[in-house]
This record gives sequence, structure tokens and C-alpha cells, in this order.
Amino acid sequence: MVHLVLAATAVVSIVTVAVTVLVGRQRRRMDSGPDARRIETAASRGVRDARRQAHAQQHFNDAGGLSALRDRDSRS
Repeated sequence: MVHLVLAATAVVSIVTVAVTVLVGRQRRRMDSGPDARRIETAASRGVRDARRQAHAQQHFNDAGGLSALRDRDSRS
């Protein structure tokens, strides 16, 4: 019975510390202004484009596929 109480106390302590750290970090985060939102949007768009290009290059791994990919991207 004592082992069960000690184990439960340890689990509750770990969860309490984790929640406290996460709440503290969330409170320290600053409200993002319009510039920060614009930068985040551009960055996530860049990540999506890079992921899309990497996926396309994986499927068009031969030389003809890469030139077709470059031709398609230059038209946009």
C-alpha cells in the first residue's frame, strides 16, 4: 500500500511540475502583432512550398522530371 501511495505521489508531482512549466511559458508568450502574424504566415507558406517541392522531386527523380518541374515552377 505504501508503494502505491509513493507512486501516485510521484506521478502527481511530475504532472504538476509539467503543467506549471507549460502554463508559465504560455503566460510569458507575447501577443503577436500584425507583423509577427505576417512573418509566421510567410514562413509556413515557405515550409509548405519546400515540402511540396521535395515531394515532387522524390517522384520525378529522373532528369526529365526535374527539368519538367523547373519549367512548371518558372511559369507561376
